[in-house]
Amino acid sequence: MSLTVGTRGSRLAMAQTERVCGQLRDLGIDTSVCEIATIGDERTEVPLHECGGQGIFVRALDDAILSGKIDFAVHSMKDIPAFRPEGLNMVAILKRDSPADFLVHECDIEDIRVVGTSSTRRRAQLMRSSLDVEIRELRGNVDTRLRKLHEGQYDAIVLAEAGMQRLNMDLPGTRLLPQWFVPAPNQGTIAVVCRDDPELIEMLSALDHPQTRLDTEVERAVMEEIGGGCFTPQGVFCESGFLIAEVLALDGSRYERVEDNGDSVEEGRLAGKKLRNISWDLIEEARQTLGLSCTDQSRGEQ
Repeated sequence: MSLTVGTRGSRLAMAQTERVCGQLRDLGIDTSVCEIATIGDERTEVPLHECGGQGIFVRALDDAILSGKIDFAVHSMKDIPAFRPEGLNMVAILKRDSPADFLVHECDIEDIRVVGTSSTRRRAQLMRSSLDVEIRELRGNVDTRLRKLHEGQYDAIVLAEAGMQRLNMDLPGTRLLPQWFVPAPNQGTIAVVCRDDPELIEMLSALDHPQTRLDTEVERAVMEEIGGGCFTPQGVFCESGFLIAEVLALDGSRYERVEDNGDSVEEGRLAGKKLRNISWDLIEEARQTLGLSCTDQSRGEQ
């Protein structure tokens, strides 16, 4: 039996899809790839909070699954909103790659003055740090962002280290420790989504990594409880039962954090409720500043 997989067309998305297809080949399952354009890929000149939220990288693929155009899709899991359409199943979560952010720069770190990122979380964490930098909007795929760095539009840019690993990139710069630069929920994980079809689920579930699934489900539980709209700066990271979560002011001047057990989704929900209660003023401030009333609970970053 051959299955059709849908993916975005970027080099990173294709690399992630090839990893999944390779694992399926090892199981004797053939695949064909269908490239699908998303609004997020087409409107790179517009800040994410002005063109519909992080779900814009996922919706076209969801629609293709539900219409039967494709059998399953491969995503960077952090792109998937908390609330999902009926009829879909997150059937497999691959073993996690690095969860960390990476600050790409060729100059000395003390000489960095302008950093590019589209993420309110990364912006706030950088502004909280000891770096004295200006943060400017930067959208586009990895190659586009690196080109703009090399053209001198920025002194540094922020990438997910996992994406660099998947593209076999060895770039100069500084790894940002997850303990302080807390990653976006589910950063570093690849997710496989299919229809609620028992035959598909049986085949694709063989790719699932149980510990990564537990850690990422805890992170998503925290994210769902925090809420706060699409672009509240928040980081959530769980590793083998140890959970760190934080909400920041947009300018990084204030933040609230919890460190707790994350051995179950229930513990994640409790931690998320606690963090929401102590950071409600930061959540409301971000919502009002950005003029948002989003409900999909997704993150504004790539």
